[in-house]
Amino acid sequence: MGVSMQIKVQKMGAFLSAEVMPNIGVFMGWGILAALFIPTGWMPNATIGSMIAPTIKYLMPMLIGYTGGYNVYGQRGGVIGAMATMGLILGANINMLAGAMFMGPFAAWCLKKVDKLFDGKIKPGMEMLVNNFSLGIIGASLMVFGFFGVVPVIEFLLGILNGGVTFLLNHSILPLLGIFVQPGKVLFLNNAINHGIMEPLGLQQAAETGKSLLFMIEANNGCVFGTALAFAFFGSGTAKKAAPGAAIINFFGGIGEVVYPFVLSRPVVIIGQIAGSMTSLFIIQEFGGGTVGPISPGSFFALLAVSPKESIIVNVISYVAGAIVALLVGGFVLKATKAKEEDEDATVKVQNHTIRPENAHTETHSPILSQTISRIVFACDAGMGSSVMGESIMKTKLTKAMLKVDVIHSSVAKIKENIKHGDLIITSEPLEARVRNELESTELHIPVFAVDNLLNAKAYDEVIAKIKQQDN
Repeated sequence: MGVSMQIKVQKMGAFLSAEVMPNIGVFMGWGILAALFIPTGWMPNATIGSMIAPTIKYLMPMLIGYTGGYNVYGQRGGVIGAMATMGLILGANINMLAGAMFMGPFAAWCLKKVDKLFDGKIKPGMEMLVNNFSLGIIGASLMVFGFFGVVPVIEFLLGILNGGVTFLLNHSILPLLGIFVQPGKVLFLNNAINHGIMEPLGLQQAAETGKSLLFMIEANNGCVFGTALAFAFFGSGTAKKAAPGAAIINFFGGIGEVVYPFVLSRPVVIIGQIAGSMTSLFIIQEFGGGTVGPISPGSFFALLAVSPKESIIVNVISYVAGAIVALLVGGFVLKATKAKEEDEDATVKVQNHTIRPENAHTETHSPILSQTISRIVFACDAGMGSSVMGESIMKTKLTKAMLKVDVIHSSVAKIKENIKHGDLIITSEPLEARVRNELESTELHIPVFAVDNLLNAKAYDEVIAKIKQQDN
């Protein structure tokens, strides 16, 4: 995949993720209610269980529609996004989560364009009237459009996707999805795969059957945990030292991004991760595994929380088996290839061994040691996983060094909104090109510090040294 294409796909994944991630807590809450109170749950209760179906039919799509609209055009965009989404909900017999992911941003975009037409042309005192009428008229029109026009299209597309999944299930070849899903995850497309494809289909299937194995295609992280263990036992150098911590974070916190840089450093190890995923999917497929809601984050305990009573043993076995296979195959590959580990001190890779300021148009580029750092911004794909942990590590190092520098985290998609002059952006190497691409439209000269792993504390020593130097 070319760099430009990878950036475009990552951007699309980040856009979809930005619609879903703020609402993950609601999804988890719904999943816990379903796991406990549906007829086959741990504590069946018809009265409480009566809330489950309306929640997935009305609340979840409207939250997605509002969030998608808000991301495009603020509160006005969120309001019209929710309004337009209601047309989809009322016009469909199936869950419209996938439709909301389109309709919310589209409605906000339409309103934004109309508001731009009226910008500067409204007489003083009439702004509120025009704004309310424009939102109401456009929103009502989009409700009708969604009801009659969008719903059939979404139902048709979901029918095709459901047909494809059914075909894979009926022919017992669902495990083959691991061949495509796992490399995508390692390229940081996990949010696009999970939130953009698997969750909408899984929620529809769960609403019909009480559970879905689609939630476990991307988010069952047993194979990722096993891959981290492979590096911990059979790796060498920096990877071997850092992998145990990454494995612990992945198991308890469900953050796969801390493991992917190891795989990117030894791409052939993806064979073990794929094998582990296929093993997990085979067990889930053959023995009736699945969860009642999304597994987010993809930790072992999140998996348990949304596992129905009749599937919890299968789910646990699938996780453990996937981890064991990924460990054994990945370990064998690591030992067989005998690839050279890079020098321990080369944990930070930058072009010409310098941190290049974005938008620098001169032939020479100043290294990081010539930059004044007033704030550090950690950037990852969703802005909720590895960047948060990197921020925590940096704050700890700054405290120990008795340095006072602000540290924040951000998603790559929101990086332009969160930076200012004097910032230093720290991100992972696979996302560096996308960060620089985001900065191209700004006038700020922000240096980008790309590291192999945001959890590698040693990689930040150069930054600490620079801050100490500028404080002296």
